[in-house]
Amino acid sequence: MTSTSPERPQKPTAATAPAAPRTPRRRAVVAGAAGVTGAALLPLAGAAPDASAAAPSDARKPAFLHGVASGDPLPDGVLLWTRVTPEPGAVPGSGKGAPVEVAWEVAADKEFAEIVRRGSAKAEAAADHTVKADVRGLAPATTYWFRFTADGVRSPAGRTRTAPAAGTPAGNLRFGVVSCANYEGGYFASYRHLAARTDLHAVLHLGDYIYEYGTGEYPEGDGVVRGVEPEHEILSLADYRVRHGHYKADADLQAMHAAHPLVAIWDDHEFADNAWSGGAGNHDPATEGAWKDRVAAAKQAYFEWLPVRPSTAGTTFRRLRFGDLADLHLLDLRSFRDAQASVGDGGDIDDPDRTLTGREQLAWLKKGLTESRARWKLVGNSVMVSQVAFGSVPAKFLGPLAELLGVPKEGLAVNTDQWDGYTDDRRELLTHLRDNRVEDTVFLTGDIHMSWANDVPVRAADYPREAPVATEFVITSVTSDNLDDVLNVAPDTISGVAEAAVRAANRHVRWVDMDSHGYGVLDLTAERAQMDYFVLSDKADKNATSELRRSYRTVSGSQRVQKTDQPVR
Repeated sequence: MTSTSPERPQKPTAATAPAAPRTPRRRAVVAGAAGVTGAALLPLAGAAPDASAAAPSDARKPAFLHGVASGDPLPDGVLLWTRVTPEPGAVPGSGKGAPVEVAWEVAADKEFAEIVRRGSAKAEAAADHTVKADVRGLAPATTYWFRFTADGVRSPAGRTRTAPAAGTPAGNLRFGVVSCANYEGGYFASYRHLAARTDLHAVLHLGDYIYEYGTGEYPEGDGVVRGVEPEHEILSLADYRVRHGHYKADADLQAMHAAHPLVAIWDDHEFADNAWSGGAGNHDPATEGAWKDRVAAAKQAYFEWLPVRPSTAGTTFRRLRFGDLADLHLLDLRSFRDAQASVGDGGDIDDPDRTLTGREQLAWLKKGLTESRARWKLVGNSVMVSQVAFGSVPAKFLGPLAELLGVPKEGLAVNTDQWDGYTDDRRELLTHLRDNRVEDTVFLTGDIHMSWANDVPVRAADYPREAPVATEFVITSVTSDNLDDVLNVAPDTISGVAEAAVRAANRHVRWVDMDSHGYGVLDLTAERAQMDYFVLSDKADKNATSELRRSYRTVSGSQRVQKTDQPVR
């Protein structure tokens, strides 16, 4: 499928190059303290740390200009991250700067009076002067503070938290949930609001942490709120490093990383739009080189710049456990998938030989879900698993929706970049849940720049006659365009017509919001999993406020979502 929007010229394409659909714009629609023994997990103590990173007064000294971060919490450890600028010219992607010895320390208190672990690592140009420390020997379910030092210069302090121990009863878990943060599309106020919370155990990022476009490509024209570096579309290792560094210079992003451990997966824009195992919609091998080289560069920069442990396959699919309350199965839905089907050209979305997950990852996921003894089986899922038809949406919305989704304007039936385009993988997974009586599976999804709350049946056509086998909470974008942005109208004005049409055609969709930007807060107890959906007043306002829009929950054993008027506070 090829989007026919005239707003942006298409790249020349080699005649023999296999290519996914080319879209002119990104789719938006369619620890020192004791461990827990049985009481509820305590909120994180203390105010959010100051993540501001100022250069030292002596320019010859190293500087921590990109903040600090932690991620992938374990019961006995956490991954710490920072980036050192050893000298003024050693900016991200430059390859300049001598190696620097960097000390790190973890404390049980924010004053660092009680140091519990310390060590050192070397920041070198080979890793863009980024540093990671995989710290172990910590206590489970415990808040810690950490910092780095290089040549007498101290980094800002960060706060982190370890996971509950395996099998430990946990009263609750609470995660911030975000996706799709396009730097040029607006300010990262969602990150600022999450950083200010002291009740989160981690932040889950469901993909599109960065975007690959050149400045003014997406969004276009008046939609550009602030410029991004480098100004051209990123292709090389240096390019991806510069883009990551530019994002990490954002104060709101630094604050979020300093306040909470991050758990992240990638989607396509960490590489290029509509990426698949052999190419991408936004990659032309005739003019931009071999896809494998671009992917290798993007993955190297990603793991350098984010506090994420790669799986044994060198991707982001992995599993984290949080006591007896939740297992979090994190997917990579880009590295192993076949090219998106071109339905208008006879592409077969039902072809059993086509895969989204890859056979090994799907087998790993099925086995992990079956063997899990946790109450909640969470699936960090970058693209929507729920079946969605758009045929009943009024014609005036089909063009804008098609532009955002990257599907032909003349026929908006399915989004083949989602699980809808790989129905055999979805059928295999959902029938596995049903046949093995795996309960309380919750898909946590980003990508589509809208908020959804869905029941997930094996076949949507059989719903509600056939009971659902899982639920899905979809989080909107931090800044990336959605329906009102493309239509250039005020939020919550005309999109209600399209939202009503989607719900009417998809009875398992309990709620959809096509206009808002923001974040979610997922709260888990033994009785229920609840998502509170927060929306921003204006993504173009650096000081945007945040308010609760809706709350949905699924009660353990029900496999259904229901609206609740009792948000988590």
